[in-house]
Amino acid sequence: MKTKSHVCIGVLLAWLFIVVCPAGAQAPDFAKQKNIDGHTLTLCGTGVLRYMVFIKAYKGAFYLEKGKTADQATDHQSARCLVLHYFHAVKAGDFAKATREMIKKNVSSDRFSSLLPKIEKFNDLYRDIKPGDRYTAAYTPESGTRLWLNDKLLGGVKGAAFAAAFFAIWIGENPIDETFRDRMLGRDR
Repeated sequence: MKTKSHVCIGVLLAWLFIVVCPAGAQAPDFAKQKNIDGHTLTLCGTGVLRYMVFIKAYKGAFYLEKGKTADQATDHQSARCLVLHYFHAVKAGDFAKATREMIKKNVSSDRFSSLLPKIEKFNDLYRDIKPGDRYTAAYTPESGTRLWLNDKLLGGVKGAAFAAAFFAIWIGENPIDETFRDRMLGRDR
């Protein structure tokens, strides 16, 4: 026999499914390869980042130079690319705050202090996004770390140290989510 609380929970879960998983929030497909500054990058892995277990925040894809392994993902000479397809709207300020906090979590306090000007320069590149938008961040030794929104280049920041700290948000020792990191690096197949 269903109690009133069971019915309320069922209605709430149905409502959350409709709101959290709108029809347009289908998981996107990603290219098998990308070419950035003459570097051929191959899809290493994909994953879905979830918030509070059941809310899909975004689907990501991570690319490395052909022949590179997950252990070489943050090598200073290795080009890499991260593509994030968002299922919900996010404010630019929220990206900046999260970037600052996650880099701080992944580097020493001295390293964070030295990188802070570059972090703030990169944070100025973020824009408000809506569901279906896609950020692409790519690092090459020649160009540094650059950011695109829906294939429009927003700018970038030079330096391998910044790139290592920035990509650590997703693939570092203290990533935003370990399962997501492992899937992006192709370790969880």
